[in-house]
Amino acid sequence: MKTALYPGTFDPLTNGHLSLIRRGCEVFDHLIVAVADNTPKKPLFSHEERVSMACEALKDMPNVTVEPFSGLTVEYAAQRGACALLRGLRAVSDFEYEFQLALMNRRLQRHIQTIFLMTDYQWLFISSTIVKAAASHGADIKGLVPENVRQALLQKYQQGEVRQGTPCLAPPYGGFRVL
Repeated sequence: MKTALYPGTFDPLTNGHLSLIRRGCEVFDHLIVAVADNTPKKPLFSHEERVSMACEALKDMPNVTVEPFSGLTVEYAAQRGACALLRGLRAVSDFEYEFQLALMNRRLQRHIQTIFLMTDYQWLFISSTIVKAAASHGADIKGLVPENVRQALLQKYQQGEVRQGTPCLAPPYGGFRVL
């Protein structure tokens, strides 16, 4: 049985992620969606919330399991018996970073391949950061994330768990914010 690991922060899980997961299921017998805890990012949702949201969104996919993890992704993949890491690419700019990671992972675990899948065209513009920015300003994000994730985002922003309008898309060069 061929097992792949699809790692990420999933803060939150988007329909772009779901598209890659579905396609990964066509290539591999078993797909582990590995929700990272030790990310340098500052997630909106706790690790437990992100795992729970992913479990709910993926519950009808029989060859997918959701697992929390921390540490080096490629080491976790080796522990779980994965033969590959699944990675999504939205744009050429994603490739450079992903390529460097793939080379490092290959050096650490020679038997684990990195498989790149291009994102479906309708999700090219979607990222968790953009979804959070839109939701923080009250934009309609229906159709961009699974319904359980949409509800969780609404709850975070409507109940004041985080400040609405928190800038998520500050360009590195200053100037105008997108949204």
